[in-house]
Amino acid sequence: MTQPTPLIDQHNLEIHDNLVHWNRKPVLQQIYREFYLQIARELDGRVPGPVVECGSGIGNLKSVMPDAIATDLFPNPWLDQTENVYALSFATTSVSSVILFDVFHHLEYPGAALQEIHRVLRPGGRLVLFEPGLGFLGRTALPLFHHESLGLGQEIAWTPPGGWHPNEAKYYAAQGNAWRIFMRGEHKEDILTCWAIKTCRPIVGLRWMMTGGFRGPLLANRFTLPPAQFLEKLMSLTPQWFAARLLVVLEKPTESR
Repeated sequence: MTQPTPLIDQHNLEIHDNLVHWNRKPVLQQIYREFYLQIARELDGRVPGPVVECGSGIGNLKSVMPDAIATDLFPNPWLDQTENVYALSFATTSVSSVILFDVFHHLEYPGAALQEIHRVLRPGGRLVLFEPGLGFLGRTALPLFHHESLGLGQEIAWTPPGGWHPNEAKYYAAQGNAWRIFMRGEHKEDILTCWAIKTCRPIVGLRWMMTGGFRGPLLANRFTLPPAQFLEKLMSLTPQWFAARLLVVLEKPTESR
């Protein structure tokens, strides 16, 4: 049986591959900037402290939030420090906000990661997740241009087995996990134990899909983008039906639950 590729090796290979595609697709950069601005608007600065991005990849969030601390499992020139989201180095109640952009669906044990993020956040601090959405567009197109499984038929393991260590995490991907948890309500009781769900917003993301993401074919250009933007606005009247992206904001209550 083939052994799973270590998490650190597989993700680092993907990141460097993504950087090549990113530099070739200015329109993808434009769409991502719009996503980053949506994230920034969810952080109003009421809670003092650093903003930390876990799983920063090629570090593009800094184009909109230059003061955010960019972290990942391994060092790269554009990152500020290395961090494992299951075992963060930040002191308890020292961080104002944590951002996970396309990271949540790589967490094999999301409950353990949420618990650790909850620890480092100050009361009133926020966790922002930006994930694949599984409306019609996402469910139909994501499997066509993205190699990661939607994972709809597999059980979500909320917590790791006894004796598990964060450094033992293997490569994992299930793009549908955030949709299942926050839109369908799977593991709802676990989430509501110590979080307030402030936002759960399906986003159509038609123009993003037309960029092909990092590896897919580029269908977006100056001729196709204007009608796509108009169609995207129409679809946004019922975004839960057409979503390809999902924005979730969790807040650590100011009083313990």
